[in-house]
Amino acid sequence: MSFDPVTASAADIKDAIAAGDLTATDVTRAYLDRIESLNPSLNVYNETYANRATERAAAVDAGQVTGPLAGVPIALKDNLATTYGHTTCSSKILSGFQAPYTATTVEKLEAAGAIVLGKTNLDEFAMGSSTENSGFQPTRNPWDTQRVPGGSSGGSAAAVAADLAAASFGSDTGGSIRQPAALCGVIGLKPTYGLISRFGLVAFASSLDQIGPFTHTVTDTALMLNAIAGHDPRDSTSADLNTSGPIPDYTAQLDTPIEDLRIGVAKQYMGEGNDPAVTAAMQKVIETYTDRGATIVEVDLPHTDYGIPTYYIVATAEASSNLARYDGVHYGHRTENPEDLIDLYAASRAEGFGDEVKRRIMLGTYALSSGYYDAYYLRALKVRRLIKNDFDTAFQSCHAIVCPTTTGPAFRVGDKTDDPLEMYLNDVYTVNANLAGIPGISIPAGHTTVDGKTLPLGFQLLGPTFSESLLLRAARMYETEHAHVATRPAQIA
Repeated sequence: MSFDPVTASAADIKDAIAAGDLTATDVTRAYLDRIESLNPSLNVYNETYANRATERAAAVDAGQVTGPLAGVPIALKDNLATTYGHTTCSSKILSGFQAPYTATTVEKLEAAGAIVLGKTNLDEFAMGSSTENSGFQPTRNPWDTQRVPGGSSGGSAAAVAADLAAASFGSDTGGSIRQPAALCGVIGLKPTYGLISRFGLVAFASSLDQIGPFTHTVTDTALMLNAIAGHDPRDSTSADLNTSGPIPDYTAQLDTPIEDLRIGVAKQYMGEGNDPAVTAAMQKVIETYTDRGATIVEVDLPHTDYGIPTYYIVATAEASSNLARYDGVHYGHRTENPEDLIDLYAASRAEGFGDEVKRRIMLGTYALSSGYYDAYYLRALKVRRLIKNDFDTAFQSCHAIVCPTTTGPAFRVGDKTDDPLEMYLNDVYTVNANLAGIPGISIPAGHTTVDGKTLPLGFQLLGPTFSESLLLRAARMYETEHAHVATRPAQIA
């Protein structure tokens, strides 16, 4: 083949291997060499599996491993459990932890023939918006290494942006796929809650978490979704196919434009807090859809402003419950020479958890405590329902809603670490989709220049539950008009 495999799409890689134009071994080696060269400066991977990856590649070349993703090198966020390697959630409390089982998503990807290159860095236990909260090291944005890649799936987003994986996977609790996708200039999909099994995903907030892919193209996103979507009896929150209908082939109609497409625009997402470059980019996005025949519809999402406070009550409450198991007894870090059992619990957690995780555990415990449960947690659940109702009403008049993914481009490392509230506001355009359980996809929307560096911007398409096929087709309509969707950062090319 005439193309370089580390800059080729996942679809092109799997086709070239199937045609015999490339070997999976050569592709895997090319990615591993690039990781060895660039990972020290970007801190994308917590660990890589070179021997296992090359063995799997050889099995693909020998015809022993087949499937729709045969030979495609991928990366996993380090909160997806695997029986090989370690699963740390980028936390010292799980340093060296080996999971006793493999996540359903990973099993499906490997059954499809994908080759796992390694585990990527994240904000500790997926709690953060910049990957600066990692217990190991911050990940750097490939477009400007002085800036953050977003979070919490910053390592997975940066892996695709820097061509250190053909595709990668993260988790999205309040925007942790879409936000870093926007800041790193790649495509990131948060599926409908329940479409993807959460079995083997280390829990942060169980009613919000969802696994999804990062890619360079809409076609690749559809391929990855084909591989991982579907009911899993091991996950009680997994959508039952008997009631939700069969999982479609998400690649089937990608290039078929949506007739009479109605795109909703909510004034709540087009506020004064946006960087001027984001405002200009959104105008161009809307113009693109108008030029392609879409009708722009004004919609109202009146409870949007309550999204951040609602999310940071619901998410922290669930985190408080989920992280109670990390106590120095069941597994994970255990302090040395405790005075008694209480000291063992307290010291192990104090030593193992970082500041942001401790902050969220305390906030969640407070919200669930006697005397405050009704005032905070129960009220947040009621507002969550109102937010969902807003979307349900809006989707009666439009197929999808378009909005920014972030208020601006990537910010500098360290700029917001001293102000948790300012950091939380990075998720202002993403948390409501999680609260409502609806799907959202972030797509590159062009670039801006800051301090002489080119930085990417992103926009979102949000749709009703299980509307992934429609969102992918709508995203493809935009992609066909704009080559910048697959642009790589020139600084590391």
